[in-house]
Amino acid sequence: MPLTTTYTDHKGNIFTFEYFDADSFDDLDKSKCTQTYGVCFYDGKIVLGYSGGRKEYGLIGGTIEEGESFEQTLRREVKEESNMNVLSFSPIGYQKVTSTKDESVIYQLRYACEVTPFGPFICDTMGDIVELKLIEPSEHKEYLKWGEIGERIIERAIDIMSK
Repeated sequence: MPLTTTYTDHKGNIFTFEYFDADSFDDLDKSKCTQTYGVCFYDGKIVLGYSGGRKEYGLIGGTIEEGESFEQTLRREVKEESNMNVLSFSPIGYQKVTSTKDESVIYQLRYACEVTPFGPFICDTMGDIVELKLIEPSEHKEYLKWGEIGERIIERAIDIMSK
């Protein structure tokens, strides 16, 4: 049974989010997969990026570009936004996002990753992430206020990385 919530964006559009645990994304319609984000761990801590535009902390990741695999997107986004290298990764799950306006569906993929810096963080090459913060996994609720779905994503990531 999926975890479900609704979200209203700044334009008043309403979306239904359904979260599903997944060990693979092979069964998803790849043309509807739009983003990959990682719960990135470095030295046992979760890496968060502070978005200057949104004025909040979040996971590292972004949009799948044409011709990219999910893994390529994850690695590129982690490097661009944090100057870190993905050493290992594993699927956590995905969000099925349905627009109530037109019933269109997209999928947002979530991974657990072990990362290491290439060098010091200066800035996101695309300019969105302006600061990185390493937090203890137990501190995530102070920075990520995503409700039941967010809790499940972090819980799964911690479990996967502890194995």
